[in-house]
Amino acid sequence: MKRITIPDAEIFIAAIQDELSRTKEGRYFHRLAVILHVLRGASAYEASRAFGFSSRTIEYWVNRLVSNGLNGLWDGKHPGRPSRLSAFQKQKLRKELRRSPRDMGYDQNMWDGVLLSHHLEKDYSISLSVRQCQRLFHQMGFSLQRPRRQASEADPALREAFKKTSTSG
Repeated sequence: MKRITIPDAEIFIAAIQDELSRTKEGRYFHRLAVILHVLRGASAYEASRAFGFSSRTIEYWVNRLVSNGLNGLWDGKHPGRPSRLSAFQKQKLRKELRRSPRDMGYDQNMWDGVLLSHHLEKDYSISLSVRQCQRLFHQMGFSLQRPRRQASEADPALREAFKKTSTSG
């Protein structure tokens, strides 16, 4: 039988792999195809070369299939690292972030990652990096606000005169 040649095959391979890995269902069906190849007599090494997964991963999937059936091939939950703040502490912190930092005894007008990191260390004995504090703002529904900079020596009358007022362009 004549071999089929596909121009730009590598691009199609990458696109199809992305499509398969995008959803839980795609990953599940991809695992089914790999396992089916093994069930038809291919070794884990042959399936590894054919599908691009490590042979150890394929062995792991086969073991999951044998021990849990088809449900074993679905992705499990990936909860991540538990939060250092308890639910009660998060609730308390949310109330504190709604207040001005000046009300909390700091000499800033707005909360930022550096100040939140310092605040957590001082009041909660929890050490978080500045970047993690910025993520915490986002998780709690806050957005980081930056003050609008203005030159302190700028004359408001001269600034208005400098602005373009012409509509003719």
